[in-house]
Amino acid sequence: MVLRPLGPNPHGPAMHSLDEFACEKLTALERVQLRRMPVVTARQGIYVDRAGRRLLSFSSNDYLNLSQHPAIINAAVEATKRHGVGAGASRLVTGNHPLHIELERRLARLKATAAACVFGSGYLANTGIIPALVGPDDLLLIDELSHACLHAGAKLSGAAIHRYRHCDMARAQALLVQYRAAHPRALIVTDAVFSMDGDSAPLHDLAELAQQYDAWLLADDAHGLGVVGGGRGSSFANGEPANVPLQMGTLSKAIGAYGGYLCASQPVIDLMRTRARTFIYSTGLPPLVAAAAIAAVDLIEREPDYVGEPLRKARLFARALNLPEPQSAIVPLILGEADAALAAAQALEEDGFLVVAIRPPTVPRGTARLRFAFTAQHPDTDVERLAASVRRRVLGC
Repeated sequence: MVLRPLGPNPHGPAMHSLDEFACEKLTALERVQLRRMPVVTARQGIYVDRAGRRLLSFSSNDYLNLSQHPAIINAAVEATKRHGVGAGASRLVTGNHPLHIELERRLARLKATAAACVFGSGYLANTGIIPALVGPDDLLLIDELSHACLHAGAKLSGAAIHRYRHCDMARAQALLVQYRAAHPRALIVTDAVFSMDGDSAPLHDLAELAQQYDAWLLADDAHGLGVVGGGRGSSFANGEPANVPLQMGTLSKAIGAYGGYLCASQPVIDLMRTRARTFIYSTGLPPLVAAAAIAAVDLIEREPDYVGEPLRKARLFARALNLPEPQSAIVPLILGEADAALAAAQALEEDGFLVVAIRPPTVPRGTARLRFAFTAQHPDTDVERLAASVRRRVLGC
């Protein structure tokens, strides 16, 4: 029996309307200077090559420059020679490598928890962790400026979501007073270091609120691990460690590799391995990535002075421009509209610096900015040169 299409080939008109839809969207984004166009970038230490120009980059999250550290590279190379490139399967099938187990053990020790679970990325971690903990009957509070993956995980959970004003503990408490009794479980979710503002969440206050209202606290420390708290992260940044039972983070920033993790109690980690869909249905991290991350954790533990360098450089820069003292390696300079941020980035590029303009929807409308990220290997003299360029080319003073 030969099957014939009913009418014209559906693929032609469908593709035409799809392209038309995409072009309309792109045109609308271009009008407000919000179209994204990735630029090919070749990194060489703290420098990048873009369009034939060598620029000093202040836009990398590689805060300790470990992605190009010889010891980290060697660990990855040796693991590749011994174990190959990929894990080959989900970790619940045949992809659970001894290096994954060792990495989880090392992360749990660094974060002072009983256990850890490694995911394929930070985004996969948060979109798996949150729905594994709360569902449609439950309450979820989230700082409005939390990373997109936390908001995505919240939506996927189906929980009743209430956003509180950025770091506003009074508002967070008011929401708990109003809604907590109506739900069997409650989860509070926040960045530990906010990726676009560089400020820190009040983790001790949030932990106290969570305890008072029988809620669970999840802190995403993607930009704190390896940078604050002696490298152990935001929960350890201010004397007595904050009581954060769900310490999440990434391996792709200060660690210099790739992946995400959750450090928590043994029962919680066992639950993740059984119910977090992004763990169950994703191929395990390549062994070489796990080996690199283990080597990075080793370095963070044994070189506390080096770990402190990104924050010191950020504070040197802020002092030169009379900006508030940074709490992390991130310093924002809010300029308002997207065109102002793009023009400022272009002016700094003309002076030999790469500082990428951050625009909506990554940040709220009216808060487009330059986001400066400092690393351990930025020379102080170059940090001072950057500040002088910002003062002259951006601030006009």
